[in-house]
Amino acid sequence: MVVSQGFSPLVSLATSMHSQPGVYAVLLGSGVSTGAGMLTGWGVVTELVARVAAASAPDDADAVSAARADPESWWSENGEGELGYSSLLEQLAPSAAARQGLLAGFFEPGSDDETPGRQPSKAHRAIAELVRRGSVKVIVTTNFDRLMEQALDAVGVSPQVISRPEAVKGMAPLAHSNATVIKLHGDYRDLGTRNTPSELSDYPAEWTGLLEQVFDEYGLIVSGWSADWDVALVGALEQSTSRRYPLYWDQRSSRGEAAKRLLTGRRGIVLPASSADDLFGELVESLEALDRLSAPPLTTAMAVARLKRYLPDPVRRIDLHDLVMGVVDAVVDSIAAQPVTAVHGAEVTWQVVDDAIDAHVRSMDQLAPLLIEGVWHDSDGVHDRLWVDVVQRLVDAGATFPPQYNQALRSVRLIPAFVAVAVISITATRRNREGLLLTVATEVEGQTHAGFEQRAPAAQVLHYQRLFSDDWAKNLPRWAGTNGWVYPTSHLFTSEIRRFFTDLIPDQEEFLAAYRGFEYRIGLIQEFTPGFHAMSGEYVGEWAWRGEEPQAELALRKQAERGYAAAWAALFDGKVTIDEALIAQRAILKKYQRW
Repeated sequence: MVVSQGFSPLVSLATSMHSQPGVYAVLLGSGVSTGAGMLTGWGVVTELVARVAAASAPDDADAVSAARADPESWWSENGEGELGYSSLLEQLAPSAAARQGLLAGFFEPGSDDETPGRQPSKAHRAIAELVRRGSVKVIVTTNFDRLMEQALDAVGVSPQVISRPEAVKGMAPLAHSNATVIKLHGDYRDLGTRNTPSELSDYPAEWTGLLEQVFDEYGLIVSGWSADWDVALVGALEQSTSRRYPLYWDQRSSRGEAAKRLLTGRRGIVLPASSADDLFGELVESLEALDRLSAPPLTTAMAVARLKRYLPDPVRRIDLHDLVMGVVDAVVDSIAAQPVTAVHGAEVTWQVVDDAIDAHVRSMDQLAPLLIEGVWHDSDGVHDRLWVDVVQRLVDAGATFPPQYNQALRSVRLIPAFVAVAVISITATRRNREGLLLTVATEVEGQTHAGFEQRAPAAQVLHYQRLFSDDWAKNLPRWAGTNGWVYPTSHLFTSEIRRFFTDLIPDQEEFLAAYRGFEYRIGLIQEFTPGFHAMSGEYVGEWAWRGEEPQAELALRKQAERGYAAAWAALFDGKVTIDEALIAQRAILKKYQRW
């Protein structure tokens, strides 16, 4: 038996499973279900002894208390034979049908039982995740509850379940099945459930042959099984001569003499874990860490393809979150990598600032397409919280105030957050989902001043004036050789964000109208939130008006006529109607025109 080594055996196990997915099986006993509110075998024994005591002496409450406190002592004085889980069941319920009825109350809620505990435990869910990711393909269990099957179903895995020896002949080969659950003792609803000493002393030839195959072809992770009662299963393990893959056993359930004998005979390794929940939870975390370390960078096309698969599948919500947030993490790392002070004493020139702007825009090359595809295909807003969380994370990363910084280099750190708000908002507007634009612009908040705890909505944090004003944006080297632009900040973002919409909005004029509609809406929000007034931009240029009305205003009015602009009422808070707000905004924008 191997008890310890230079590092945790969990590290060795995780590394082996990651490099050889599918070569380990798990053997689960009743201890795995304790986290789900199920009694262990001994817990059932204690409760049954208490029931025997109550039935034997209906008026003696002390006897019931004594039986629960020390069931072995009570049984030695009042019962017959040696007390054990299987022998007790045999005496109380001589037939399989009677045992089924007796056990049902321990393994499923009754009609008046609202206890939420009888659901898959953290361990069950973690094991299901191991199966989903392909790390485990075979589950052998002595439990006859259905928690493992429920956990697998929750992650979209439909296993073949073998709960009767006669089913072995017709089962799909282990290697050809996505997952196989072998219920050695049957299902508690099955009249063939094995509980008594005679039933557990030996297995039918079908079980013996199947176990021989599993123990020969797979490594084994044992958890929640003490080996104290299951004579036939202990024998099957002892007779297995294969050592191609190791045996691991959790520390808590491997303390008995039979378990120690098996560990010694197979040179097994004890896993230091306080519970099955901790063991399998840590194992999943370790494998995910190894995934991140070894996985090649996703191309944008691959990331978009995965996102489209995950979006409609409620089982893949965590996968969707991890995919998107993994790309967000890369953007955040890029933000942190860009200097905010002069490097090696060099001067912060306009070229340095221009290069920083390019770096921040390029950092969105993968995330921006994901957000566009995600919002476009999430037409019912099922994943709106995810898009909001993305913006919040980028605002938090860009709005910080380091101890020392150059104002221009610090402020351009907000560019990824601005790009995210822009692509989400433009896509949402084209999907007639004004509410999502309003949510990301008002519910996401960030810091606007160093040393101030007060936070402002994203529409104010990402105001053009906070990113870089037109007064110095016109000095960027990118405009060299031109006459400059009337609204340089607006033109810069219009140009940079255009490339993200070549598929969704291929027509240039249509895109310009969409971007100006975004600027108009953000400006309207800015007028109704504390901070700067509405930002200026190309959306107020002379070409952006139809008579006395901005074209972006007319587009929003059309949305309102179609019933898609109701979300704006919450912003106005009953102070003005949408018509009054748009008329007031028009008067402000006329002052911004630069002829």
